[in-house]
Amino acid sequence: MDTQKIARGAAITALYVVITYFLAPISFGPIQFRAAEALTVLPIIFPEAVPALFLGVMLANVIGGLGMVDIVGGGLVTLLAAYVTYKNKDNFFAYLSPILFNAFLISIYLHLLFDLPYWLNVIQIGVSEAAVVLILGVPLIKYLKKHF
Repeated sequence: MDTQKIARGAAITALYVVITYFLAPISFGPIQFRAAEALTVLPIIFPEAVPALFLGVMLANVIGGLGMVDIVGGGLVTLLAAYVTYKNKDNFFAYLSPILFNAFLISIYLHLLFDLPYWLNVIQIGVSEAAVVLILGVPLIKYLKKHF
């Protein structure tokens, strides 16, 4: 990796953590709207975003208060989604992968931690993730493609 890619990866990690931190009241729990998830589509353009997002989610989840299950679990789900986004960067599944993986996988442990119905969590996380990815992430990618 060259210096520019390392710096960009570090910036993505930091940005994810900072956005999540400043919007913490709405970024955690069974009902959440995590604006930083708009960054999950960055692997479409920047491969270094895959490990950067993994690290960013793990660091951000430290402040979430749900412990290691969220730190490691959230990180691994993001790593999987980011990798699939990168591999499908030329089709619409790049945008769907963070929505689907977060909705179905994060909901597993949120369901257990908060004793709420699994499918209710799937719907809530899925709708929230879709809103962030489609309303913020898609325009972000269009802008970056035009300028990078």
